[in-house]
Amino acid sequence: MAAPAGARVHLDNGGGAPLHPLARQALLQALDDGWADPHRLHTEGRRAARLLDGAREAVATVLGARTEEVRFTPSHAAALRDALAGTARARRRAGGDVVVGATERAAVLHAAEAAARTHGGERAVVDVDHHGRVDADTFAGRVARRGVALAALQHANGEVGTRQPLGAVHDAARAAGVPLLVDAGASLGHDVVPDAWDLLAAHPADWGGPAGVGVLAVRQRVRAVPPEPEDADPWAPGGVSVPVAFAAAVALQATVADRAAEDARRRRLTERVRSAVAAVPDVEVVGDPDDRLPHVVTFSCLYVDGEALVTELDRAGFAVGSGSACTASTLEPSHVLAAMGVLTHGNVRIALDRSTTEDDVDRFLAVLPEAVRRVRDVLGVAGL
Repeated sequence: MAAPAGARVHLDNGGGAPLHPLARQALLQALDDGWADPHRLHTEGRRAARLLDGAREAVATVLGARTEEVRFTPSHAAALRDALAGTARARRRAGGDVVVGATERAAVLHAAEAAARTHGGERAVVDVDHHGRVDADTFAGRVARRGVALAALQHANGEVGTRQPLGAVHDAARAAGVPLLVDAGASLGHDVVPDAWDLLAAHPADWGGPAGVGVLAVRQRVRAVPPEPEDADPWAPGGVSVPVAFAAAVALQATVADRAAEDARRRRLTERVRSAVAAVPDVEVVGDPDDRLPHVVTFSCLYVDGEALVTELDRAGFAVGSGSACTASTLEPSHVLAAMGVLTHGNVRIALDRSTTEDDVDRFLAVLPEAVRRVRDVLGVAGL
């Protein structure tokens, strides 16, 4: 059903999509059935434990992992941070270096720097091409050096959508005896994540699960020290919310069940956006045009301030993200776009949800050129 004229359209669904309808139902059910402490031995505790175990099993099935390899964490960022710190600590005798791609999310880059510094190594950053993709041979060469504790590479970039060469990188890492942490926070639930990882972190809020929980999977062959080994739940000190974890697993199952159809539908919509946006004067669509996530589009507008354009579109009823990733506290441009060598200001990022309709996209494309023109007029750069 088309949205009524003037209705707001949310196109900033990366990292925080609306709750999936089945996740909402599961959350309400689990609030009634799984409210107790799952470590308790009474009936209510055992019931909560069964829900939590079922959630882990469901996520493990999607990942092609064992149930015991999957755990829930307080957040996606916590999963990434603890995976890096825990693996670096367990492998400190192998060395202190941590190899990462230049377009990893900030949580990975910061945690890699801290882990390397703690164990006397260095964070080795592998550059990316104009589309945001690392060269597999270059990454493999760096991982093969002596003194590498672990490597981290995202499956796909949530800012521009570009997929990474995980298969080749994982093969090289295994040959070197180096575990590979894969950040699937932008892709799990939207795309097929290959079985090319030793540790994997994912973000339920990105696929329509509730906020307040993360996923961390660690292969049994990998040595990793949990952050709180003495806690009953060492990877989530104090435990996680059973209803939230259960709802996250239900949302993942639901999104995977119709992923093929959603992939085709959203790719049609993003192709429409890419074609229409490219026709706007002095606008460049960034990221790989083909080998990418199905729902993400980012473009850069010359002579435009990104925050001003986001605000202008917000006034028109469209919530979008900014590829410039500026905040009031830092005002720094996106490290992802900078690493790619593309314009780091005047960027807009949209991520389509399953609720995004063709009418939503048509309305957005109808107002975008005028929004860009108005921002340029205000800045006094129209006609340059």
